Amino acid sequence: MAFLFQKFQEAVRTLTKNPIFSRDPQQLQFEADINCLFLYTSYKMLGENANEADAEEIIKMASKASFVDQQMQVQENVHSQIKAFCTCMNEILVSKEKMVNGRLELSQQANSSPLRGGHSSAKAASKQRPLSQSEVSQKLKDQLGYTLNVKPSQIPHKDSGKGLFLDGAVDVGAVVAFYPGVIYSPSYYNQIPGYLDEQNSYLITRYDGTVIDAQPWGCGGDGPERFNGRKMFENKLDNEGAHKGSDRMSKPLEGSQVDDDNDDVVERRNPLALAHFANHPPKGILPNVMICPYDFPLTENNMRIYIPNILFGNEEVNLKRFGSSWLKSVVSKNSESDVPTLKAVVLVATRTLQDEELLLNYRLSNSKQWPEWYAPVDEEEDMNLKDESGQ
Repeated sequence: MAFLFQKFQEAVRTLTKNPIFSRDPQQLQFEADINCLFLYTSYKMLGENANEADAEEIIKMASKASFVDQQMQVQENVHSQIKAFCTCMNEILVSKEKMVNGRLELSQQANSSPLRGGHSSAKAASKQRPLSQSEVSQKLKDQLGYTLNVKPSQIPHKDSGKGLFLDGAVDVGAVVAFYPGVIYSPSYYNQIPGYLDEQNSYLITRYDGTVIDAQPWGCGGDGPERFNGRKMFENKLDNEGAHKGSDRMSKPLEGSQVDDDNDDVVERRNPLALAHFANHPPKGILPNVMICPYDFPLTENNMRIYIPNILFGNEEVNLKRFGSSWLKSVVSKNSESDVPTLKAVVLVATRTLQDEELLLNYRLSNSKQWPEWYAPVDEEEDMNLKDESGQ
């Protein structure tokens, strides 16, 4: 199977060198990423009984399916995994008796506004068992087969600091981590702490321009909390031994327009909400996880508490400034209607992993100068993207 996926990735790399695509390398790279995610997550969905014939069939499908169809399939595959994760978290944190009552309450709220999930999230939080973050993490490993730990990185560099480690085993295509924090639409770039002067090393940008700031999340917490934008900014990242210049803790701009009514309750004990601690691989080592855009449908009220993100600003302002397409996404290839979403990011395993450090290709194509610790995974790819972003 590994050979088949490697063969496909070689074909993708060959495609990126075709002059016909040179005018828009960023779009090409995004499509190549979706191709890989389609392969990985589709194979994961086949389960333990998958064989090489199944892998070949998926590769054949990838060569025939349109980019849009592949994008929707990736969304479905990832959502299915996250739904299973949320079920595990409910079984860990909510008693069976209260879960029955909780399902009834949530079904009665189905027609409430999906843009305001705080009410249902608060009710879910009130039913939580008083377990510590470490206890939740261990119980998740017992049920799901893996969890995450943050500890000193094994990368041999003086600035490596902390790293993110998988505790357990996962197959290729598994969702292994959430990128937590505050979600910014392009309308609010000037409000992102450390964005304009590149002083915030905990920012990640999706292809569609959405930026997520994980700095306020830190290492999580010991219970569900009701967050609004200002509350998130008040939390300080535990940066003891942190890497990538995380000692430079920038503050939000004065006069930030934060929606104080955004009272979503987020479960801070989420053991997988640690993607921002994944390091870039050292020279000569390939990454073992990749970024995957995930549009969480806000109609899934019973899952909302376990999605470690909140939206910066007012939804109505985002809609007015950037259009309805930013908040909406087709979440099923069988659905003709859009639903409001949170534009999130997860990390997906690119090979079978067991008890090892997670390494993510940072692709610092928009940086003015690469830092000392950064070694491009694919220098030609980074230079193409760098040239494009500099135009």
